[in-house]
Amino acid sequence: MLKTLLFGGESGLSFTANAGLTLLRIFAGISLAFSHGIGKVPPGDGLITGTANLGFPIPTLFAWAAGLSELLGGIFLALGLFTRVSGFFIAFTMLVAILGVHGADPYQKKELAFLYFFIAAAFMIKGAGDWSLDSLLRK
Repeated sequence: MLKTLLFGGESGLSFTANAGLTLLRIFAGISLAFSHGIGKVPPGDGLITGTANLGFPIPTLFAWAAGLSELLGGIFLALGLFTRVSGFFIAFTMLVAILGVHGADPYQKKELAFLYFFIAAAFMIKGAGDWSLDSLLRK
């Protein structure tokens, strides 16, 4: 069961399905990690204060969790390593961004968080595909 949780996903997909999943996974993961996550590790005072303002206990710990879910989660997503677990943490972080950070903002401000949320949720459900480190470790 642990192996399925960590490295699970469908296998035996067509060439075009694997190509599409791989392109989306790599682009979304690298974009998340290096456009958003890298600036949050280590978390600055603004992220820690923002986390505290959202009502999270131990705001420093949760600020680190948010930053690492974007940075390491994005890198793991791009590599297709621990894809389902990474997808869960990314999706959770994006849900907090949608509901908490941008809760009162117009849709245009929430759009990117929604995009990353649904990409992460899809990979959490589907897995990384055959062209991934998960696939190699699953065998």
